[in-house]
Amino acid sequence: MRSEREVNRAIELYADMIRRICLLHLKNHADTEDVFQEVFLKYILYSGVFESGEHEKAWFIRVTINACKDFMKSLFRRRTVPLEALSEDTASVMPEHQEVLEVVLSLPPRYKDSIYLHYYEGYTAREIGSILHKKENTIYSLLSRGRELLKKELGGDGIE
Repeated sequence: MRSEREVNRAIELYADMIRRICLLHLKNHADTEDVFQEVFLKYILYSGVFESGEHEKAWFIRVTINACKDFMKSLFRRRTVPLEALSEDTASVMPEHQEVLEVVLSLPPRYKDSIYLHYYEGYTAREIGSILHKKENTIYSLLSRGRELLKKELGGDGIE
């Protein structure tokens, strides 16, 4: 873990550059601040030693770009809608999502946990396996069986 002095020095040196990179990729100040904090948290927790100032700068650039890409493809980002885009037309669709969530939460715990972590929190089967202390293939089976239960409960062709 890095000292407060090291972190303050890095913020002074790289804060503007990181914000510019984030704004370029995310085009949103709020998201930029989220990724900015994430980058510096990674720096604080990074225990490696940098060979030079240029190596450190390159590390910050690479971590920032990767964090922006991860943020853009995150489930949270894909499933959110800007408040400005919400209208009375889209508000009528929201209860349907609530119904699906209620059905998911009513599943037996072994299916509910896997389905919820995968579809609502965006975890991969490997990550869910690690969280729930189960094998990755077991998680795939639980997801498949959970989808079948949801299909029966909701009376549809399945979920995506």
